[in-house]
Amino acid sequence: MHSNFGSAGAAAIVLLLAFPFAGLVGQTQSKLKLDTGKEIFEAGCVPCHGADGRGQAPSLQAFTRPSTFPDFTDCYGTTPEADWQWRAVISNGGPGRGFSQIMPSFKDELTPEQINKVIGYLRTLCADDAKWPRGDLNFPRALITEKAFPEDETVVTATVNAHGAPGVESAVVYEKRIGSRGQLEAMVPYNYTHEGSAWQSGFGDVLIGYKHNMYSNIKTGTIFSLLGEVTAPTGDTTKGTGGGSTVFETSAAFGQMLPADGFVQLHTGFELPAHTEVLPRAYYLRTAIGKTFAPDHGLGRRWSPMVEFVYDRDLVTGADNNWNIVPEIQIPVSKRLHILGNIGYYIPVNHTADRPKQLMFYLLWDFADGKVTEGWK
Repeated sequence: MHSNFGSAGAAAIVLLLAFPFAGLVGQTQSKLKLDTGKEIFEAGCVPCHGADGRGQAPSLQAFTRPSTFPDFTDCYGTTPEADWQWRAVISNGGPGRGFSQIMPSFKDELTPEQINKVIGYLRTLCADDAKWPRGDLNFPRALITEKAFPEDETVVTATVNAHGAPGVESAVVYEKRIGSRGQLEAMVPYNYTHEGSAWQSGFGDVLIGYKHNMYSNIKTGTIFSLLGEVTAPTGDTTKGTGGGSTVFETSAAFGQMLPADGFVQLHTGFELPAHTEVLPRAYYLRTAIGKTFAPDHGLGRRWSPMVEFVYDRDLVTGADNNWNIVPEIQIPVSKRLHILGNIGYYIPVNHTADRPKQLMFYLLWDFADGKVTEGWK
């Protein structure tokens, strides 16, 4: 990220930050204790971040604050950040995650245990921490399974039929956090269909929804939310880009942290069209199971292979039970990890005659972590 902080200022602030730790040389632990997160923070972090975590007074700073400079008392800004992200920044410095150079590396001054203690103390600076879902429960986004964590992000999705009738479905999804536990969502699709020898295209059915986190527990690694959505029939049924009926959808999303950076997510709900003579009511159950891999002892870029199991059934007599499997992988795109991608393959397991295999992918921008142009180097 660009900063007008010069090399002389950088040298000055690194010395300010490193001096308290350098003072340990030749001293006993009793003279300068670094046993608690608060003690470590006061010894090495106050010159920049201030005693209260809001940032040092401008008159005492030797640099210009970048736009991403944190206020650790701001629950909205800090709770979505996972511990592993803070651990990487403290260990490798700001440039290690595409942030400003004014944040130096402390991996040579602090042990991993001390870094964890500092993170634990920083969490206490958000007075209402218990009301906000913690970022460690923000599991990787699957292609189909809705996650329980409320987000600030924009996602561009696409699905391409791999065989059978040609077709392409695309959409832009916008998600905005509201308060400590809510999220508003809007989706605008644009689809391409192929009938005979001609392609047709048009906007699909627009969706508006709300998600509310009902429960989260960082100690057990559990998160649970309820969702409600309304889809308006804005598409064109003659072109095959719309369903022809308003659809109300109610669902629940659950996420659970597993050992060794594993995770499982469940999403189940009902689709309730206003005109059942046009579209039938339906039930679905979606499950995503995966594991995250990160080099450099978990401090590097994070890769998350996963597999989804998708079930759906129209709620009419004699309807088929449709089963599908979707192997996929979420990949890091930017160094800051605020730009992510996912690519997978949708495979019908049964009733395959009229259900094509599909190539699916998305590109995600977590806009709360910076601009699209930031965080690449």
